Amino acid sequence: MKTVRMHRPPHPGEILRELCLAPLNLTVTDAAASLDISRNTLSAILNGRAGISPEMAVRLSIAFDTTAESWLQQQMQFDLWHAEQSRKRLRVRRFAVA
Repeated sequence: MKTVRMHRPPHPGEILRELCLAPLNLTVTDAAASLDISRNTLSAILNGRAGISPEMAVRLSIAFDTTAESWLQQQMQFDLWHAEQSRKRLRVRRFAVA
């Protein structure tokens, strides 16, 4: 089964920064305090060094009136795109279909 490949999706941290923090003029420190996480944790997400966990997705959904599923979907699309980039290097043998 072939799927349509998209261009590199943004890291969810980019979306968080541009669509949630920036419009509200939130600093990393203020947003981290509201999310009850460390500033370092939020900074790692915003800079693409950490992903969105299910718990973080729930925190973001509460804080920004979104759904946890939307955050996890963004993370999955980002992760899958990166995994697909190494598809040709993977040494996987296809099973014969009877």
